[in-house]
Amino acid sequence: MALPPSAPPPSSPAPSPPLPRAIDAPPPGALTPRAQGAARVLLVLALAALGLWVLHPLLPALAWAVILAIALGPLYARAERRWPPGRHNLVLPILFTLAVALVFILPLLVLGIQAAREAHDVMALARTAEETGLPVPEVLSHVPFGAQASAWWAANLSHPRAGADLLHHLDNSTAIGLSRSLGAQIVRRVVLFGFSLVALFFLFRDGKAVADQVLTAIVRLFGPRGERVARQMVASVHGTVDGLVLVGLGEGVLLGIVYFFAGVPHPVLLGALTAVAAMIPFGAPLVFGAAALVLLAAGSVVPAVVVVVAGFVVTFVADHFVRPALIGGTTQLPFLWVLLGILGGVETFGLLGLFLGPAVMAALILLWREFTGGETKAA
Repeated sequence: MALPPSAPPPSSPAPSPPLPRAIDAPPPGALTPRAQGAARVLLVLALAALGLWVLHPLLPALAWAVILAIALGPLYARAERRWPPGRHNLVLPILFTLAVALVFILPLLVLGIQAAREAHDVMALARTAEETGLPVPEVLSHVPFGAQASAWWAANLSHPRAGADLLHHLDNSTAIGLSRSLGAQIVRRVVLFGFSLVALFFLFRDGKAVADQVLTAIVRLFGPRGERVARQMVASVHGTVDGLVLVGLGEGVLLGIVYFFAGVPHPVLLGALTAVAAMIPFGAPLVFGAAALVLLAAGSVVPAVVVVVAGFVVTFVADHFVRPALIGGTTQLPFLWVLLGILGGVETFGLLGLFLGPAVMAALILLWREFTGGETKAA
């Protein structure tokens, strides 16, 4: 007998889907939004401090690259408009970077070649000083206290073996130590210079994107006032480059011409040294003063006076008329604050302070004027 088909088992009810968790609900154990914000700030500060600690040996080179990129920015933008960059945008950055490298390398090469040429004369002078002594310069008889100076020179430098007595205190170990230290410093400077050139290349290539990102970050952090301060600091770098570098080069050219007609030895080299020294306030008188002393030592009194007078006239006009107009007009700073920024910056940051000092002063003065609500330029 056939059994009746069994009835199908009752189907079990489908499991109900889990209740959705609120999207904004924090996971269990999460910090409050305020605590999370504080943690993010601490994380950013810690990472920034760590990054600065890692990069601190290269920060001066990076700062030089930024200053050079800002100073050459208008010229590079003009070149980009004249020759629009291609797909890879490599030619113009490479050319500008090579030009900057040559500006720094060529004077050093000329100085090295000149030093190599003069090494023979220096060695001959050293041998003469060691064997027969140095004769009393004739110019000592024409200066105040010349008799006493001539007597000291004759007693200490004119007798035979005077050079040996002077060089006796410099032993070989001291010379070797100085050579090693100098070599290490040269290698370090070369490495930093190479890093500056690499950073400068990327700033030329991606300068617009970097500038936009920096301005966006400044506006988000500090608002429109921060953007005004940043633009003022950039303008101060432009004004400082015009007022220090270009004016210094002009002083070097003019005084180099004076050196040539006055008969100063190596007028081109001394003109280049004058241009470099003139970029630092009160630095040019050291160079043309030394040139005048060289002429005095050779018995050329009138050319020495001409060099001193011309040097003071050129530096007076540059420091009191041309330089304040260029720097103060761009940075909107009284020249007293520009001078304080330059001197304090050099004392604190070295040569970088020539540009960082006025930029900092420009930012502080701008903030002070906005705070006080006035536009009066108080010195």
